[in-house]
Amino acid sequence: METERFRRLAGAPGPFVSLYIDDTRDTHDAEKQAAARWSAIRRHLEDSEVAEHVIGAVERAVLHSRPAVGRQGRAVIAGSEGVLINELLGSPPAITVLRVSDYPYFLPLLELGTSRPAYVFAAADLLGADLTMHRGGIVVHETVEGEGYPVHKPVTAGWNGYGDLQHTTEEAVRMNARAIADRITDMVDRCNAELVFLCGEVRSRSDVLLEMPQRIAECVVSLPARAQGGRPTEREMADLIDEEFERRRHDATSVIMARFEAEDGRGSGLAVAGLRAVCAALRDGAVATLIVGDLGGTTVVSGPGPTAVAPDADTLSEWGEAPYRVALADEALPFAAVAGDAAVVRPFGDVTFDDGVAALLRYPQAGSARPEGLASGSAQS
Repeated sequence: METERFRRLAGAPGPFVSLYIDDTRDTHDAEKQAAARWSAIRRHLEDSEVAEHVIGAVERAVLHSRPAVGRQGRAVIAGSEGVLINELLGSPPAITVLRVSDYPYFLPLLELGTSRPAYVFAAADLLGADLTMHRGGIVVHETVEGEGYPVHKPVTAGWNGYGDLQHTTEEAVRMNARAIADRITDMVDRCNAELVFLCGEVRSRSDVLLEMPQRIAECVVSLPARAQGGRPTEREMADLIDEEFERRRHDATSVIMARFEAEDGRGSGLAVAGLRAVCAALRDGAVATLIVGDLGGTTVVSGPGPTAVAPDADTLSEWGEAPYRVALADEALPFAAVAGDAAVVRPFGDVTFDDGVAALLRYPQAGSARPEGLASGSAQS
């Protein structure tokens, strides 16, 4: 799963402000509501002794960022040097969530966040295409107009020169498809895109796909043309694009859960569950993927270094670390995971683990040959 964007949090100085709010601006008094909401947030931050420059940075992110379109939320995470994450959420949180802690709280972004891997959107027809490249919040638009013409065959063959014009038309279509494929390939290579959304009539999509290198064609997700003709905009295809990203996220999580069940079932030592086992694996840098279920208000104890976490002070002392702070597990465990270059996922459906947490390991640890597995539930939603 894509948690690379959280890794910069591991090197940022705290304390951290983590804020999740409703950023909907579709009512006549939306600005007034936003100001009132911010006033209450500011008071809480002041009461928590957050530095004024940090409060100011959060205020700018909340009140002066690009407004949301429709019903959306916003996530803001700031450290002692300013805002680190400022993202729209696919839907507003049910309630405002505000935490001031030694750790950033980024778990909600795994479920509600709109951040996506780099991708290219292409709306093609026989004449050319409108292309859009997305990478890390940067959007680049480009229009390709092919030089091939004509692109439509004559309606009848009953005249001299029909065969020549038919050949010319087919070559013009290929020329334009080749130009579109070349520009898409260039965009994919420039932004290291994982997906290409290609929409248009079946003939247009097929022609472009035939001209693509195989490595690019394998990244293509085909979308239909709009009923009224013409090149559709990305906004018109937004629901289908959202569904594809959600499907891929669900599939990726399902693969991880299936692997966890398999490793747990055969006792390989590569699947562990429970707070003590997961903390020990995090300490040793053995976690490849942290699976975070319902932790509730579970706490852990950490040392002076925030990545040394244990279920209790005695265990931390046994591991040679002096207890320094008590922290919420849903903050400290994901932080320790991304600091160790591990992925973090939230399972779908009714899946429970001992203590609400589990992990897939890079290598077995001593004593993990028969790990505790799923307490109940399934890897599938």
